[in-house]
Amino acid sequence: MTTDSLTDVAGLRVGHATRVGDGWLTGTTVVLAPEGGAVAAVDVRGGGPGTRETDALDPRNVVQRVEAVVLTGGSAYGLDSASGVVAWLEERGRGVRVGPDPAHVVPVVPAACVFDLGRGGDFKARPDAATGRAAVEDAARTEPFTPVVEGNVGAGTGAVVGSFKGGVGSASVRLDSGITVAALVVANAAGSGVDPGTGVLYGRYFEGRPVRYPAPEVHEEALRRLAEAAAENGPPPLNTTLAVVATDAELTKAQAQKLAGTSHDGMARAVRPVHLLNDGDTVFALATGERALAAEKPLALNEILAAGADMVTASITRAMLTARSVKTPGGTFPAYLDVYEPSGN
Repeated sequence: MTTDSLTDVAGLRVGHATRVGDGWLTGTTVVLAPEGGAVAAVDVRGGGPGTRETDALDPRNVVQRVEAVVLTGGSAYGLDSASGVVAWLEERGRGVRVGPDPAHVVPVVPAACVFDLGRGGDFKARPDAATGRAAVEDAARTEPFTPVVEGNVGAGTGAVVGSFKGGVGSASVRLDSGITVAALVVANAAGSGVDPGTGVLYGRYFEGRPVRYPAPEVHEEALRRLAEAAAENGPPPLNTTLAVVATDAELTKAQAQKLAGTSHDGMARAVRPVHLLNDGDTVFALATGERALAAEKPLALNEILAAGADMVTASITRAMLTARSVKTPGGTFPAYLDVYEPSGN
């Protein structure tokens, strides 16, 4: 039995901290690696990223493994949430050993943020170190292979994709080799996740099955509702889509970086346009090393690279299908299913 989410990669756990109401519409999501960490890499392609510790993931640099990855709302302010995760890991002696005492560790916790400032009504309502600690504690409480909670949670709480409410989505696949590849996405893009000519989610064009199109009258009504919401919300704000792509394969840091890079292809399929100057699109890759690549197949990595992109596309679709409509003093953000559900799409 699988969860069809990131936690199908054995040892990974996911936790969320969510803040809503009284001006809040934001949160933090933590991907917690197995004790001892996972090989990690990153590829940043958006023109306006907000990140922390990404230089440590360069294959030329010394850090090989990380204990956690933080995805957070709050734009650059929200990166403070990683400090709470660092403190939690230090208390447990988890991190890079830097001295003779087992307690002498420095947890390297890469983080990236999405822009959701003011969407709940209060520009100053954003995640902090306490939010990060709450998210990692939530991850630590989960049992192995607990399905990822999707939709308006964690870093996806205030997420928006074009004119629609975004959120957290996740998906996984087990390859014929037995290797698992999975993704978790915080879908929050300046571009659209929906084909404006048909009302179909872009990601659904890549599912390998017949596409169900909304009835013309449903699509026309949806466009009207979206125009009303856009007029109420004013100019579109800054955005960013984040992803963690993981596998139980044994990868080097260079191979993991290649996985992070090709996984951006999945983002480009599901969101158009993508990687804009006002996006901070970032993909992290994690490899737990439980399964070796076939030594007799020098191109064995290719199927993992292709699957990473596929899982990012599927995760963005899941994020938009599990999101719920939100109306706050900061704006009106309709969910895709609330607008198009009459079509049965």
